[in-house]
Amino acid sequence: MEADQDSNSVVIVSQHFPPDKSGNASRVHDTARHLVDEGWAVTVLAPPPAFPHGQFDPTWKRKQSQVKDGVTVHRLWAWQPLGEDPHFLSRMAYYVLFPLHVMLWTLFHYREFDVIITSSPPIFTGFAGLPFGLSGQKAWLVDVRDLWIDASVGLGFIEDNGVGERLARRYERVVLQQADQVTVTTTVLGERLVDLYDLDSEKIVHLPNGVDTDRFEPSASEPDPVIIYTGNVGHAQDLESCVRAMAELERDDVTLKIVGDGDIKSDLERLARETNLNGQVEFTGLVPRDEIPEILDNAMIGLAPLKSTDTLEYAVPTKAYEYMACELPVVATGIGEINSLIEDSGGGLLVANDPEAIADVFEQLLEEESTRSDLGSSGREHMIENYDRGVVAERLSGVLEEVHAA
Repeated sequence: MEADQDSNSVVIVSQHFPPDKSGNASRVHDTARHLVDEGWAVTVLAPPPAFPHGQFDPTWKRKQSQVKDGVTVHRLWAWQPLGEDPHFLSRMAYYVLFPLHVMLWTLFHYREFDVIITSSPPIFTGFAGLPFGLSGQKAWLVDVRDLWIDASVGLGFIEDNGVGERLARRYERVVLQQADQVTVTTTVLGERLVDLYDLDSEKIVHLPNGVDTDRFEPSASEPDPVIIYTGNVGHAQDLESCVRAMAELERDDVTLKIVGDGDIKSDLERLARETNLNGQVEFTGLVPRDEIPEILDNAMIGLAPLKSTDTLEYAVPTKAYEYMACELPVVATGIGEINSLIEDSGGGLLVANDPEAIADVFEQLLEEESTRSDLGSSGREHMIENYDRGVVAERLSGVLEEVHAA
């Protein structure tokens, strides 16, 4: 089933889409579903499932298609890394071959859509929109969720001011300047893009990640003494400090449950063994997305640990929204937007990236049920009013209509 030309139609290009396990995979899925409700004919273009890497069987099929929840999904072949922590060339093949395949698809099928959305990171998805941005034949919206280049430099993947960074900056400048509209998940992210690439601030629209508050909601069940982390177990998260914090707790009836997979999972497992925390730190690996709300409902505390670095000051993990929607008090580390979310929502506590400080906050929340309840109630109320994905998708629909009309 292709997009119906009788109604406004949009193509969404995303590196991740369920069953990929990432915050953006679920975000794109929910956004597409809600855009259908808003009257759009929606087609999603994604590569075969491959994230977290090493968790899926590779395929050589050129295209696989399905229709779900009214959304047409085309899986276009791209390189699929096999190892848990792929080497540089394997990662780059995964990132670059997919948008090149998408570019060919969109050029052959350009009559079937009115607007194209390219979701970044990775920044290479912009390849798929460039022909339309340069020609002006289709409306193009770039959805930016991450300062991917800044993060890559800050985490040591790209040399600071090296050839790789300079080339990536020039490419991203062209993409953002040629796009008709740029959506960002946080205000800090938008300000950073304006400063970096000399963009017109009128071109930037703030559309937060959000959460499905109907699916992520609390029940009346009594939670277990569990501190929960869900999502990518990667380099940007300060999970090492959280594991070490468990060794500082005075009580031993508490479990830190890390749900997900990623590049540093094996390192954290080794750290847990070395600090004799095998019984207090549990690594579940990947679980079906549908099980996450129940897992959160059975926990007492939600964990959103970011490293405190300027390159991540724009970031707000999707998991923080999900915790709050389930009335979990959030323990967060990091600077910038995550700090603003905690303060504005009243749904959690911000703590330094220090194991002892993190342990003190854990102890406080585990002991004080009333504090957990107050923080949880404030967080959920804030999510319903400001971050429900249906509300965010309605705003996106309005942006798409404006871009298409222009």
